[in-house]
Amino acid sequence: MARKSFMYSVLEAVQYEMQKDPNMIWIFELTPPVASTPGKPVINLEREFGRKRVVNTGIDEMWMAACVLGAGLAGSRAATYIPYQGNAMCFQILQNHAGKLHHMTGGQAQMPVVFVLEMTGQTPGFAGQHSDYEIDTYYAHIPGLKTVIPSNPTDAKGMMVSALRDPNPVAFLYAAGLRDMIEDVPDDPYTTPLDKAAIRSEGSDITIVGSGGGMPEVLKATEQLQKQGMKVETIDLRSLKPMDTETLVTSVQKTKRLLAVDQSYYTLGPAAEVIARVAENVDGARFKRIAFPDAPPPASPEMFLWMRPNADHIVAAAKKLAA
Repeated sequence: MARKSFMYSVLEAVQYEMQKDPNMIWIFELTPPVASTPGKPVINLEREFGRKRVVNTGIDEMWMAACVLGAGLAGSRAATYIPYQGNAMCFQILQNHAGKLHHMTGGQAQMPVVFVLEMTGQTPGFAGQHSDYEIDTYYAHIPGLKTVIPSNPTDAKGMMVSALRDPNPVAFLYAAGLRDMIEDVPDDPYTTPLDKAAIRSEGSDITIVGSGGGMPEVLKATEQLQKQGMKVETIDLRSLKPMDTETLVTSVQKTKRLLAVDQSYYTLGPAAEVIARVAENVDGARFKRIAFPDAPPPASPEMFLWMRPNADHIVAAAKKLAA
C-alpha cells in the first residue's frame, strides 16, 4: 500500500498486465505513459517495454482507435490513451465498429481493447475547443461498448485491470479533474467489477448518486448533510453501462428520495437514466437532478464554476427534496 495518484494507479495496472502478456500493446499521442509518486519507482512504459509495444503515433485519434481495435481482432490485447478533446475524433470507430463487430459476427469476434478517454470538462478555464462538460453520455449510448468512469485512484487501478482482461471493448473514461487526486492504493494487482456501483455512505433519508469527476463534490455535500443530521446514502455509479440498477433501486426503496448529480449536460445525461430506472421500479419516490446547463463551458473560470454542480448546489437540492 502506498500513496498514488490517479494516473500512477492506472499505469501500474497497465504495467502489470503488459508484464504478464508479451503481446499486449499501448498506443499514445502527445502524453507519454510516464507517472511517478513519492517512494515508488517511476513508471515509464515506453522505456520498460520498448517502442514496438508502446507506440507514440502521429496526432490521429481515429487511427489510434482503429489500430488497437485491429490488434484486438487479431488476438492481441491492446489499449490506447486519447487525450482531451481528441476523444471525440475517434467516436466513429467506437460507435460503428467496436460496439458492433462482436454482434455482427455472431459472437465470433472478440476485441480485448481499452480506450482510455480523457475528459477535460471538470477543469475551469479551458473553454472553446478544449473543453466539453463531460461527454460521458456519448459513449454510454453505444451498444456493445462497456463504459466505466472511476472516481478515485483505487477504483481506477482495479477497474483498469478488469477492463484489460475483458474480452470485449471498454471505454475507460478518465476525468482530468481527478488528475491530482492521491490516496493509499494497494501495490498488488486486483480487480474491481465493471458492472457494480459502490455505496460510499449508508443512510435512510435520501439517496444521492454521482459519478466520475463529480464525486469529490458529492462526498463533500454528503459530509455537510450528515453533520446537519441527515442520513445520506451516497452511491458512486462507477459504471455507466452496464448500470447497476439493483443497487440504485434497493437504496431508493429504503429512502424514497433520489437526488441524481450529473457530470454531463442536463438533457439526456446519466442522471436522467438513473431516475428513469428507479422510477420504473420504485413507487412513491421523489426525484431531483442536478447537471451542467445545456451550454458550452465558458472561458471565465468564475462563470464555469457557477455553472458546474458543486457541494452547495447538492446540499440545497437535498434539503429541498427531503423537506
